[in-house]
Amino acid sequence: DVRLVESGGGLAQAGGSLTLSCVVSGITFHDYAVGWFRQAPGKEHEGVSCIVNEDGSTHYADSVKGRFTISSDNAKNTVYLQMNSLKPEDTGTYFCAATIWLGTTWDNSYEYGYWGQGTQVTVSS
Repeated sequence: DVRLVESGGGLAQAGGSLTLSCVVSGITFHDYAVGWFRQAPGKEHEGVSCIVNEDGSTHYADSVKGRFTISSDNAKNTVYLQMNSLKPEDTGTYFCAATIWLGTTWDNSYEYGYWGQGTQVTVSS
């Protein structure tokens, strides 16, 4: 079975930092891109970042560029999202998701077939 398990969410103050982890099992990790999405109450999934494990290329939403960093440890089948300079608008449930990378639009949630259960991030002002 394919499993994606997120961890690392929690409560942070504005300007603070959190690091999310996504452990992936049941797929050939190298063949997949892993993305982070977030969802605020009443809103659609928003693409935050993505890493293509095949070549290490990364993608970021404009709203997080310069503040968030995505990385991957192929030996541990784990993708990390380092979040710095957090803002209240970063609040939401953060999900990791996996897709076979075909050069598709990285922030289209419908392209991702495997999803984790999510981890809550709350940033207070």
